[in-house]
Amino acid sequence: MSKEQTILQFEPFCSAIEAPFWHTLTQLKIEEFKLDDEIKDITGYYQMLGGVSFTGKEGALPSRLCLGNFSYEEGTEDLPPFSICAPGFIKNTNTIEEFKQLNKSQTLAECAKRVLEDIESGAALNTPHLLARFILLTFANLKNYKYYYWFGCPALTTNPTYSLRDISGLSSIFDDNQICEIQCKYQDYRGARPQEQHGFFVLNQTGAEIEILTLQEAKNLQASQLIFGFADPSSLPSNPGWPLRNYLALIRQTFSVNEARILCYREIIGKKDISPSKLLRVDLDVQLNVDENNHPKSTGWERNAQGKLGPRVADLAPLMDPHKLANTAVDLNLKLMRWRLLPSLNLEKIASQKCLLLGSGTLGCYVARSLLGWGVRHITFVDNSRVSFSNPARQPLFNFEDSLGGGKEKAKCAADNLKKVFPGVVSEGHTISIPMPGHPVVDAEKSKSEVEKIANLISTHDVIFLLMDSRESRWLPTLLGAHFKKLVVNAALGFDTYMVMRHGVPAYGDPAEAKPDGMQLGCYFCNDIVAPTDSLSNRTLDQQCTVTRPGLSAIASATAVELLVSVLQHEDGALAPADNSRSISESTTTPLGLVPHQIRGFLSHFSQMLVVGRAYDKCTACSKIVLDAYADRGFEFLKQAFDSSDYLEEITGLTQLHAESELADWDSEIDDEDISII
Repeated sequence: MSKEQTILQFEPFCSAIEAPFWHTLTQLKIEEFKLDDEIKDITGYYQMLGGVSFTGKEGALPSRLCLGNFSYEEGTEDLPPFSICAPGFIKNTNTIEEFKQLNKSQTLAECAKRVLEDIESGAALNTPHLLARFILLTFANLKNYKYYYWFGCPALTTNPTYSLRDISGLSSIFDDNQICEIQCKYQDYRGARPQEQHGFFVLNQTGAEIEILTLQEAKNLQASQLIFGFADPSSLPSNPGWPLRNYLALIRQTFSVNEARILCYREIIGKKDISPSKLLRVDLDVQLNVDENNHPKSTGWERNAQGKLGPRVADLAPLMDPHKLANTAVDLNLKLMRWRLLPSLNLEKIASQKCLLLGSGTLGCYVARSLLGWGVRHITFVDNSRVSFSNPARQPLFNFEDSLGGGKEKAKCAADNLKKVFPGVVSEGHTISIPMPGHPVVDAEKSKSEVEKIANLISTHDVIFLLMDSRESRWLPTLLGAHFKKLVVNAALGFDTYMVMRHGVPAYGDPAEAKPDGMQLGCYFCNDIVAPTDSLSNRTLDQQCTVTRPGLSAIASATAVELLVSVLQHEDGALAPADNSRSISESTTTPLGLVPHQIRGFLSHFSQMLVVGRAYDKCTACSKIVLDAYADRGFEFLKQAFDSSDYLEEITGLTQLHAESELADWDSEIDDEDISII
């Protein structure tokens, strides 16, 4: 070796195994692998570090091969952007003794043999990521959630070792325009090629023209004119990454050269800066080391934390409970919003809400999922129907099996399936029919029992969502919500329109709870001058079903939940005054913006309108007259309303209002000429 030559040293991979990788291994071990300790294929990835760490110190970040829950999936679609995939395998032993006694040298040699076979067969030319094969030997102690593992990435060894003749930056042979062209063409190369080819390529320069080719495309070209490139995971100034070792063996074997120019391609992601890249001139006048059986010798086992050849241990006892993992994951997504974007966001107040969903259909399912996303942990469903075959396609908490055999009870099925989505939720379902005005009571005891159940549920929850499919079914919950002074959120659908609103909370008899602006907001029935009555009888098929544009329910449901969250962030809570569109240019009253009273949406022209409505003193659901009557007479009052909706119009004064209105209309039609003067 000449004085100018130095031994080429490589930066080895260190393993970076995410906690979800072990969580998935636990599930597979229990449900699929069981006692099967055969080798299984997995996938990892590495990335270019660009030679600069996140702290700005050159060479501070190690070259990492990363594994996560995506590692068990077939394909490379779930890998992060700008990553280079690496194929590997996992062997999970059944006992710690088997893990300790496993022949590590033989295991690494078998993997190295596969690398050499891929080079000799030409498989690595088409899918060069095979050069970055790795091994993971594991033992999972599921009692204590401790995972013993040994990571290895086999590299073929040579005699003598590879020597470095020269090292320089790109600017030594390329001008600025050419460097920019190389960067652009490599991006095009990545975009047009499968993931398996992203990490290795060949740069061919003919005159002023530069092209980037696959190894297969460059196979028959003049090797001395080529520059062999690879995505370099190393950040060290003079040491290329580990994938280069097997790449050099392929170059020597396939292109039959004793010297090669190597481009260690390093890009600072997001800056389109490849200036950290290095150009090497490497001596390939070497022979592969083989054993007595003519099998290649290799190196590549990762050292442990003490710097010795030995396994590592991942102790995930505090994290590996799936419920805890799910809680942590949901909370993290929400807390990330609060870090910089919304530091005053009160997530604890949202999470503490007990939400009652009256209606477990399309609206109910979507509302429940949105509440989960906001960290709500207590959700109760009420419905009186069963899952039908038409439901699963539109209602995301049900599946086909739920509709078999006459269908499961909707409320209980929704609660059970919500726990499958997020086991940490406290959810239950109640099959209850809501008594309604205009629907005479047939069984007084049964109706009284249903009223008591509904009243008890409303009194023990913080937020009531009205998500039913008829007007009259919303009357009793509206009345009870006002009686117990609960926050009620209402969502109703048309074909391509929707209405989402919060009901005003009465503050009768308590001056301390008076509205800040002196106005109580209205409820769902405050805009009506007729009492709710039977709308369910004698309906055609299209009237019996919720005929609406499929996306409308999701929009209305999400809006209803977002309205709730905005209300909870207001200092006055349920008593918050209504914002409208004129307030947008002013300073908003919550971290999330406006707190409207009603949102009316029109999907036909994709618009929304904010409406503010005052409470009506003759409202059939929330007026003082009705609330006092319920407080004094209880179910007796309700039964009269159920048996005859005219009763509500009589006690609220709507009947008299109708008569006076008709008289006023009749008087307005009389001309002066028709009046006889006596």
